[in-house]
Amino acid sequence: MASKILYTGKTHTTGGRDGSALSSDGKLDVKLSSPGSSGPGTNPEQLFAAGWSACFIGAMGLAAGKLKIQLPADTAVDAEVDLANEDGAYFLKARLNVSLPGLERDVALALIDAAHQTCPYSKATRNNIDVELNLV
Repeated sequence: MASKILYTGKTHTTGGRDGSALSSDGKLDVKLSSPGSSGPGTNPEQLFAAGWSACFIGAMGLAAGKLKIQLPADTAVDAEVDLANEDGAYFLKARLNVSLPGLERDVALALIDAAHQTCPYSKATRNNIDVELNLV
């Protein structure tokens, strides 16, 4: 059975970490700057953290629907994506700090686990980077 493509994000990036990126629909138009620099732009690690955390909240919402509960209105994910280097090799590490105020701890942990199993970003990173999930 062939997969059904639901959406394709298209960007055009020039200049690498100190360049710019523009989406094909013009909705994303960002300047890029190297992490830690005084440049005016964002960086790939911040963009990845924003995309992953948004997707993860969506996956928790789907899991909550299956459990017939509602996500708290103030649900939040603070994503931290590290650019690391060891012996000259670059790699990523990440922490997702999930806030589900008002939910019982066991229910919140079940939602986080379910989301981590179904979120496309979590699937893409599984066994590729160190990921820490925290209920905060």
